[in-house]
Amino acid sequence: MTRALYHTSQDLLFTAQVTHAREHEVALDATALYPEAGGQAADTGSLRWTDGSGEARQASVTHSRKEKATGLIWHTLNGDAPPVGTTVTGEVDAERRWRHSQRHSAEHLLAQTFVRVNPAFTVDAVNMTGPECTLDLRGDPAELHVRAAEALLRETLGRTDLTLETPVVPDHDLHQYPLRRDATVSGDVRLVIFRDGQGEPFDVSACGGTHVPRAGMAAPVVVLRTERVRGGVTRVTFMAGEEAAAHLSGVYADTRKLAVGFSVPVEQVPQRVQALTDSHAALQAQLDALHAAHARTLRDAAPTETHGTVTLRPVTLRLVTLLDPAGLLPALTDLKPGEVVVAVTEGGRCGIASAHPDVNAGGVLRAALTASGGKGGGRPDLAQGSTPDTAAFTRAVRETLLATA
Repeated sequence: MTRALYHTSQDLLFTAQVTHAREHEVALDATALYPEAGGQAADTGSLRWTDGSGEARQASVTHSRKEKATGLIWHTLNGDAPPVGTTVTGEVDAERRWRHSQRHSAEHLLAQTFVRVNPAFTVDAVNMTGPECTLDLRGDPAELHVRAAEALLRETLGRTDLTLETPVVPDHDLHQYPLRRDATVSGDVRLVIFRDGQGEPFDVSACGGTHVPRAGMAAPVVVLRTERVRGGVTRVTFMAGEEAAAHLSGVYADTRKLAVGFSVPVEQVPQRVQALTDSHAALQAQLDALHAAHARTLRDAAPTETHGTVTLRPVTLRLVTLLDPAGLLPALTDLKPGEVVVAVTEGGRCGIASAHPDVNAGGVLRAALTASGGKGGGRPDLAQGSTPDTAAFTRAVRETLLATA
């Protein structure tokens, strides 16, 4: 079993002995390198030692994992492993550890504020392996609950000095602590407690991860978005600490550029964007109306053909299709009684509309698509699809109408 030095010390330098070795992995009698667990990514770092000939050796630690059956923590190296019995000096990547600690502490603190907003908002799963961390919650929190939790945490971190405590207590004493969620381990349990200056705990959780010594060091904590995932679970994506600060700074810089381009103050960018969005929607509606009118004009100008008792009007939509693929539909609506229209676009879209009682547009379309290698379907009065060969499709429509005339 490997002694977890990261549970009792913030020291990133340590000395240990190799107890097991195989290819590019070693297990030590003690380590400060945290193994991947509990939604937190593994530490990286380095090991240094002196080989049998007295030569100094070094290898990077690229990953760490804990073997549940034995309690050994295995470190993956980018080179050959030192032999069993070797004394090594280890060093944890300080920057990576700090980012992970900020994320993990922020996850505890944010989860606690959700519980304080509504006790039904319980944690289902967490992930802090990247800058964008996730908190999966039960209880279906709405946007107003998310903002309330975020505001409560911002106020707490700004006004209250919460310090970290990590006592190890026997499981039979856990009832003495206000755990946010039940512990899933037994025996001696390590607790992570953030407590204020009056001794009042803000959050108490059973946890083996690494954390910042003061809760304020995880600030700012910002919620980026929420989404519904599997049944009954809402995923809250957040960032914390220096990563969150850098993200917010970048967002503000981009917004400031927009403000300069719009010639408005930064705080008026949302209103300016909304105004442009509304203007775009109005122009798009006008353009759609013009495309529809153009498509019908092209249809009405197309010469008709007689196939038995059916009057067919074939039309090819060019400019309309290039600007608006949906322009096909206007050409297929508002037909004259008894008329059948077949319309194709240069992009391969196709459709048939029927105002003739004996012509089933869906049936004719399917037959023509079979002949031209396309796919689609629809109703007896209107059907649409796509084909790689619009000329073959139109020929097949004519042949089908002649065969059924």
